[in-house]
Amino acid sequence: MMNIIFATGNQEKMKEIRMIMADQPANVFSMREAGIELDIVEDGATFEENAAIKAKAVKREADRIAMADPTGSGPCSNAIVLADDSGLEIDYLNKEPGIYSSRYLGEDTSYEIKNRIILERLSGVPEEQRSARFVCAIAIAAGKQIRCVRETMEGRIAWEPKGANGFGYDPIFFLPEYGCTSAQLSPEEKNACSHRGKALQAAKKFIDDYLQQV
Repeated sequence: MMNIIFATGNQEKMKEIRMIMADQPANVFSMREAGIELDIVEDGATFEENAAIKAKAVKREADRIAMADPTGSGPCSNAIVLADDSGLEIDYLNKEPGIYSSRYLGEDTSYEIKNRIILERLSGVPEEQRSARFVCAIAIAAGKQIRCVRETMEGRIAWEPKGANGFGYDPIFFLPEYGCTSAQLSPEEKNACSHRGKALQAAKKFIDDYLQQV
């Protein structure tokens, strides 16, 4: 069975990933589960650049671990590495927080505080100027190949946080076609329309094509 290592330590994100990848004949591991401990500097200028930086670094380490594994059966053995960089772009705020979404207002600042401050910055801003999108770029490192896919989920910033599902900025991201925030969607609904769900579907297509070549 194929091994896939996803370059994240975010357990909420891993829940989504495992649900979306459930139809793949693969073992899906987080970095930690694969025994990879890296401090990766994400200094790219775009979501795609940051995703590629992470994918390349984790793939190098996975290959190193695999070469040192005498059994050849560990999580890093012949692993395909996926790494995403995702975030929220708010048009009224010149697409902030963008690639700095996870570090916005400080890495240790809770999303409850981040969301509250975003709502304060948009206080009084009319509906038509509250457009925003979630962006997800996923880099796939398979063999010596690197491919990057990018998808978005369009919406707008809500007037107040709502919903207990999801994580991060989900409670303030309103989806007009659903009439609710992404934090009010069921996991199945969210995975079908989300930036990450769509990007993972594109990544699965690349993986299928890659496996037919090897």
